[in-house]
Amino acid sequence: MLTGRTEVLRFAKLTLPFLGSLLLSLPGCAIFSDAPHYRGVAVTPHDLAQLTPGLSQQADVQAVLGPPTFLPQFSPNDWVYVSQVTKMRIGQTEGVVSQHVVVAAFDNGGTLQSLTQKTGKDAVTVAMESHQTPVPGGTAGFIQQLVGGVGSYNPLGTAQDSSGGVGGGGASNVGAPGSSGSSF
Repeated sequence: MLTGRTEVLRFAKLTLPFLGSLLLSLPGCAIFSDAPHYRGVAVTPHDLAQLTPGLSQQADVQAVLGPPTFLPQFSPNDWVYVSQVTKMRIGQTEGVVSQHVVVAAFDNGGTLQSLTQKTGKDAVTVAMESHQTPVPGGTAGFIQQLVGGVGSYNPLGTAQDSSGGVGGGGASNVGAPGSSGSSF
């Protein structure tokens, strides 16, 4: 009977520190987690209910939703409102937790024609081209990269302006009396 009690005490001695360290480490995890970041214009269903396609004008939409996040280049009559919730991931990169897009389409007279909501399921994946654009002079070899910056050290730390000289604040003689209007 004495051995059974000894086993219980030994088990308690092993699990008590383990449980204590586990309980102390759990609150510490919250220190390293980042709070979500809310970006853009969050459009609620209540906001959308205030707008009526065919009756609402651009001024009405701007009064309810605010200015659009962006205007598409090839369809300026569409106003796009984007909202995102992002959170930091491992490696200090932002990850999109959720995204909501509302597109307000107007006719040429400024009358609201439609309100379209889009989510991540409507996203189109675009593959990046793996080829590189050739540059004049080809690629720099190891020696060119190693000694390419020799002679370009400037101990004064001043920047050069567009005419090639040392500038003092970015001023140039373009448009100055007696100049030709060009810095070439």
